[in-house]
Amino acid sequence: MKKFAILLLAVLAGIAAASAQKFAMVDMEYILKNVPSYEMANEQLNQLSQRWQREVEAVGTEAQTMYQNFLADKVFLTDEQIKKRESEIVAKEKEATDLRYKYFGPEGELYKKRQSLLKPIQDEVYEAIKKVASERSYQAIFDRASSSNIIFASPAIDVSNEVLNKMGYGKN
Repeated sequence: MKKFAILLLAVLAGIAAASAQKFAMVDMEYILKNVPSYEMANEQLNQLSQRWQREVEAVGTEAQTMYQNFLADKVFLTDEQIKKRESEIVAKEKEATDLRYKYFGPEGELYKKRQSLLKPIQDEVYEAIKKVASERSYQAIFDRASSSNIIFASPAIDVSNEVLNKMGYGKN
């Protein structure tokens, strides 16, 4: 009986603690879609990415053309000329690979540009979420957009518009 009473008290304490928790949801996709600077930054990144992709493709096409010309001329070339042309083709292909890595690699120009353009916006969103959480005494705010585990969330706990208001992009 004593164990049962302790277990019952533990369960009741857990229920009381759980009911005292306050939490909310935000939809980061919705928030970012309503921040004009985020849309402009994304458009700028897309344009930059397309320009760099065209540049990489041009060098790759140049290497492919060099290879096709080499195949057509190979029967007329000396061994020394063949080696020279092969090394030129390999150098051009390496240039294309290096350029792709420079622009699109893990620490490439696109990554750096994305960080410089989007990080300040993400920080602003984070600060607004912290303010809403602090003012409304939330212990946790979850992102509905990035959580595949959330099957249903009541619109009553969505504070996305409050976050937008804090950022000055109110949608009352």
